[in-house]
Amino acid sequence: MAIREFVSMNHKATERDYVARVTERDKAEVADLALQWDYDYWDGSRQTGFGGYSYDGRWRKVADKMSETYGLKAGMRVLDVGSGKGFLLHDLAESVPGLEVHGLEISKYGIEHTMESVKDKVVYGHAKELPFPDDHFDLVISINTLHNLYNYELFAAFREIERVSKGQSYICVEAYRNEREKMNLLYWQLTCRAFHTPEEWAWIYEQTGYSGDHEYIYFE
Repeated sequence: MAIREFVSMNHKATERDYVARVTERDKAEVADLALQWDYDYWDGSRQTGFGGYSYDGRWRKVADKMSETYGLKAGMRVLDVGSGKGFLLHDLAESVPGLEVHGLEISKYGIEHTMESVKDKVVYGHAKELPFPDDHFDLVISINTLHNLYNYELFAAFREIERVSKGQSYICVEAYRNEREKMNLLYWQLTCRAFHTPEEWAWIYEQTGYSGDHEYIYFE
């Protein structure tokens, strides 16, 4: 198990107005909209989610770094748990021609608007019950998805990732190291259910037998 820095380079490049997130509009109202995982979350206002989530190539450097780190080659299988609109899947497939990419997504809107290049590789489902055989993927990844689960779902999801992976996996979740980062996370998040410090996440990995790599993003 190792700490990786794949997503942080994108995360740190984004500016956020934490206070505006809770003052411009009723936070409970916008969170309810975001949790529908529909238009408002993906392509509506920035207050309710991404504010328009379109492909801009920013995930290609993540894909290239992952490909190098995990030695991805043609014929290998990769699963993205929480694949969104398939941007990373698309970039992984371009980074390693012949790579077999698969995605799982709980948002029907996200699947409907997944990039055409990988749309037929994405299935609807929940991370707590992956519809794939044991030891099926050379790499399983999940980015900014698992912290959206309640603990009883979260524990099941980690065990499922272990089950379908041949040994390599990577997850990225939100975390906080101090009270400022905790407040910023609470202000900014719309869908988070698991609010944990790195130490708490490490305990969860131990309890569930998760042996893969991980990364934390912080709201500094």
